[in-house]
Amino acid sequence: MKILTGNDLKSGAVTWWTGYDWSIHVEDAVDVGDEADAIAAREEGARRVNAPYAIDAERDANGGVRPAHIKDRIRALGPTVRPDLTLKPADPEAGNWVI
Repeated sequence: MKILTGNDLKSGAVTWWTGYDWSIHVEDAVDVGDEADAIAAREEGARRVNAPYAIDAERDANGGVRPAHIKDRIRALGPTVRPDLTLKPADPEAGNWVI
């Protein structure tokens, strides 16, 4: 599974491609498959996101999206040492992943 991530041009927030727009919640991300490069180029050209790129992801036991690499899990959920600073995802169970 491949998902797209980048940063919002206005706020700098980490964003995830939902299939039609960008979200700050990784669980909204969709599998882009072989279309990753085309979508990234189009969205960057439209100046909706900065430096989009594809990453490997997997589905967790509940069917949610989970970045495969620790770097991207930290980008998705926030610091691992201060739970009070983590992004509070729309799915309350998403924060229970073991990083």
